[in-house]
Amino acid sequence: MTEAAKPEAAKTEWAPVSLLEDIKENGRVWEDLANQYGVTNPDPPWKTSLDGMCEALGTTSCSPAMAVEKRWLDGSIDRAEVGGAVPLPLLERRWEEDELSETLYQDVPFPERQLLALTHSLIKRGLVSEEDLAQRMKQIHERLTAQ
Repeated sequence: MTEAAKPEAAKTEWAPVSLLEDIKENGRVWEDLANQYGVTNPDPPWKTSLDGMCEALGTTSCSPAMAVEKRWLDGSIDRAEVGGAVPLPLLERRWEEDELSETLYQDVPFPERQLLALTHSLIKRGLVSEEDLAQRMKQIHERLTAQ
């Protein structure tokens, strides 16, 4: 779909999120960690959870929420009318992932790029706050590095 054909809601100017910028600049990618620990699986252990999260947020093609999203996409209703029926519509998430992958996260390898793009979209919508995410990451880091 061309940029001109996208619904207005899918056209966004992206502002960096400081927590995600820090992760982008200072985080470690799966390829490096796998090499360090001798893991041969090319996919990180969190990849299936990421795929499931994307699927759950976008719903499935047979759900009533998808019918609402289709009405928005064909122009029958305004994006505001989609409301909470779909927390992060599938096509909107994919557009955002593509745009973020080409701009803010172009230097990050896949699947980390996909994870950062999804997190960016969730923060943008207020579905998760940057502060709550930072706190949870700190808790996990402390648990993993405890003696």
